[in-house]
Amino acid sequence: MPIKIPDGLPAQSVLENEHIFVMTEYRALHQDIRPLKIGILNLMPTKIVTETQILRSLSNTPLQIEVDFIQTLSHRGKNTPQEHLIAFYKTFDDIKDMNYDGFIITGAPVEQMDFKDVDYWDELCRIMDWTTDHVHSTFHICWGAQAALYYHYGVKKYPLEHKMSGVFLHRLLTPKSRLFHGFDSVFWAPHSRHTEIRAEDILKIPELRLMAVSDEAGVYAVGNKDGSRFFIMGHSEYDAETLDAEYQRDLAKGLKPQIPCHYYPNDNPNEPPILNWRAHSTLIYTNWLNYFVYQTTPFDITEHIK
Repeated sequence: MPIKIPDGLPAQSVLENEHIFVMTEYRALHQDIRPLKIGILNLMPTKIVTETQILRSLSNTPLQIEVDFIQTLSHRGKNTPQEHLIAFYKTFDDIKDMNYDGFIITGAPVEQMDFKDVDYWDELCRIMDWTTDHVHSTFHICWGAQAALYYHYGVKKYPLEHKMSGVFLHRLLTPKSRLFHGFDSVFWAPHSRHTEIRAEDILKIPELRLMAVSDEAGVYAVGNKDGSRFFIMGHSEYDAETLDAEYQRDLAKGLKPQIPCHYYPNDNPNEPPILNWRAHSTLIYTNWLNYFVYQTTPFDITEHIK
């Protein structure tokens, strides 16, 4: 798939080395088709890593995609060079009058805080409200999914006794959904969070569908009935080494983290982890783009798209 990215984005060389087709702005100007316009609100502190992970997950489709990265104004992280943010990121003020075919809201390492205590909560609420009228379909990840379920539907999150970290087996509750086209009956996916959404709360809301769950990790996928919002509690976009990096980071901080479940061979952190969720990651993003964005979005996205 050709992903249209800004000239010079660090992810370009990584993805090209993986034989993923990325298209610079210069080359895209010579394509006489309308690309899908996708916005990515990146709330993760390690923004460059997350950019690459999500672009990789979006890569397995013949559709041309034009990506805008968005950051919050009310919170500026310290883990990404300021020159990178200036070069590659927009703010909500830059995009608020625009329409997008699809929009992704990432997770963030703030799930142990009350939503309203997050310093960019008010700004995030404005963005989530804006997606209702300016985005055809929005894909929320981990804390971004919890935040959106709370904002749009009043669904609460609950603290966990121990961090949910590892790669867990999931089963489909809506196997005929186009989001799961090509899936096996069960699949693996990573989780990394301190809080959870409970299935019984989702089932009380007629507009929502509980789509996939794990016996160990709980709720995984939720969607609304018209396909304009999806909420994914795990991190299917993670690289093979991401959970290991988080585990080693927490060890270095003296937090005594539990070993991520079903991740290291023989539960031995000295052995390299096995990547067993990449196919699922590719499919869920491809299916979202194809069935819930490309096939239903209007050609002229300046129209009211809801």
